[in-house]
Amino acid sequence: MQTPPPVDAMPSRTILRLALSAALLLAVGGVAAGYPERPVRMIIAATAGSGPDILARQIGAKLTELWGQQVVVDARPGATGVVGAEIVAKSAPDGYTLWFATMTQLIGTTLYQRYLMASEFAPVGMVASTAFAIAVTSNLPVTTIPELIAYAKARPGQLLYGSSGQGSTAHLCMEMFRTLSGIDIVHVPYKGAVPAITDLMGGQVQIACQAVPSLPTYLKTGRIRSLGVTTLTRTVIAPDVPSVADTLPGFEILGWYGMLAPLRTPPEVIAKVNADVMRTLKSPEVQEKLIVLGAEAAGSSPADFGAFLRRETVKWTKLLRDANIRPSE
Repeated sequence: MQTPPPVDAMPSRTILRLALSAALLLAVGGVAAGYPERPVRMIIAATAGSGPDILARQIGAKLTELWGQQVVVDARPGATGVVGAEIVAKSAPDGYTLWFATMTQLIGTTLYQRYLMASEFAPVGMVASTAFAIAVTSNLPVTTIPELIAYAKARPGQLLYGSSGQGSTAHLCMEMFRTLSGIDIVHVPYKGAVPAITDLMGGQVQIACQAVPSLPTYLKTGRIRSLGVTTLTRTVIAPDVPSVADTLPGFEILGWYGMLAPLRTPPEVIAKVNADVMRTLKSPEVQEKLIVLGAEAAGSSPADFGAFLRRETVKWTKLLRDANIRPSE
């Protein structure tokens, strides 16, 4: 058996490299063992009061109880997710800045080709899935998807639909609806879901496609009505609403919520956050609250979530290209 050379016989560069590696392993282990030792900031790239904000606060409250450290939800909307993505990407990779991200922001960052989720962040895990719904202002004399299509066809170019931004899920949802139904409607982009829904309530726009969790409060006012969900069949999160696919076969838009961290965040920290988020999602109380908010728990490992993000990026890159959707000026 070959005896390793004594330390004083090793090249100085080798000794330095081994020392640095050992120090790094100790530091990473220390970070994971004591994490979190101070408040954690959870970025949402969406407006306050939106679906992502509501769900992030539910998860954040449970993590606060579990960790004994405050999880602060920080809403940073803009550029269909790019503003929030930039904040996270430029934060220290220590686990104290997390991103509660959505499909809309994956599409937005893919559209702008900046801060791509699949390659420029560390995946933590899937959190929940949800449906979108096509809704109309109550001033519009329609109560079903077929009636909406007939009404729009009789008024080409006269109806406006609002979205949470150019290239957002809400935008692509309505573009798919427009294409499959053969109607002519006009896009009005907003800087977030809340102002789009507010103008839908006021009748400034007549149609919108929004995440189901963001709708209940507005539906209760009676000023908007939901006509169809974007799942292929009815969903437990909105059991009374028919599927758009009942009228337009194959129509499907599925939303999701997931957790990411800055690239190079220690894997031990990622593993701890993932484990604690998954533990939170197993709580019957959280699952019940998610259903009430229009979402279903959908946990995953960091590796599975990373693979999912890569597949989603390929899919939406193709759809954006095929629809000729470009970033707004």
